[in-house]
Amino acid sequence: MTTLLRLLLGAGPLLSLLVLSPVHGFHNATLPLVMWHGMGDSCCNPLSMGSIKKMIEEAIPGIDVLSLMIGKTVIQDTENGFFMDVNEQVSMVCSQLAQDPKLKDGYNAMGFSQGGQFLRAVAQRCPSPPMKTLISVGGQQQGVYGLPKCPGESSHICDWIRKELNSGAYTDIVQKHLVQAQYWHDPLNDDLYKKHSLFLCWLSSLFS
Repeated sequence: MTTLLRLLLGAGPLLSLLVLSPVHGFHNATLPLVMWHGMGDSCCNPLSMGSIKKMIEEAIPGIDVLSLMIGKTVIQDTENGFFMDVNEQVSMVCSQLAQDPKLKDGYNAMGFSQGGQFLRAVAQRCPSPPMKTLISVGGQQQGVYGLPKCPGESSHICDWIRKELNSGAYTDIVQKHLVQAQYWHDPLNDDLYKKHSLFLCWLSSLFS
């Protein structure tokens, strides 16, 4: 059983929150749910996001669940979680959500790991359609200073990225090409972080 599933098996209050967010103008309707996966995962992995989507649909009959795919294939989706500029990803998602008629009256959102702060950016940048509730499961809202190991086939990618981050997370080339560098927050070099962070610093500055 994956860590995400273990978290959600005890997430009765979270699912209740989704149920108790009605769509204005629709009697007893449940808001759609938009989910964004974490690093090394994909929208539709049957052992993680696919299982979570199925569990929510079974727990809340009639709910529309959109598990975001960043790219045209599952492989692209996984790779983009490492190498596609976060600001570009957020813009793509904002455009996708704005064009989805099922979301026009609003939606709830659930982000896992880095998907949590990416959906936070969607909420802050793209007010239409409105995000009613954001549930961040393990989201690094203040960034990371260190990179965890990745399971399975993504482990070698994580090892390489960890090396690059440790050697120069705030260099232009690393910031522009590594997703995890864009929410790297070195507490010992705050001025460097504020000057060179392409994503998280902007996101956090809205509340400073």
